[in-house]
Amino acid sequence: MAQRTTHDGQLAFLKKIEGQVRGIQKMIEEGRYCVDIITQVHSAIGALYRVEDNIFKKHLDTCVAHAFKGKSDKEKQAKIDEIMELIARFRKTA
Repeated sequence: MAQRTTHDGQLAFLKKIEGQVRGIQKMIEEGRYCVDIITQVHSAIGALYRVEDNIFKKHLDTCVAHAFKGKSDKEKQAKIDEIMELIARFRKTA
């Protein structure tokens, strides 16, 4: 059975990112300089990557660690498969 974890701590970061995206929209509406817009987009992307990293680390520290502390080889293998599939998916989008 999968262990439940929360990511409430990431909500503040996501709200900041939401504000960044609104700021980018406003920059576009105002006809701001392309390089300035791109810089802000890059900043928002970096912030999303940080949220992703934090959630992934928490998953490893809690859900995956819980499976590996258990006795079920099936559950351990399922977590390995899950992580490998996730990494493969990341590589396809990179």
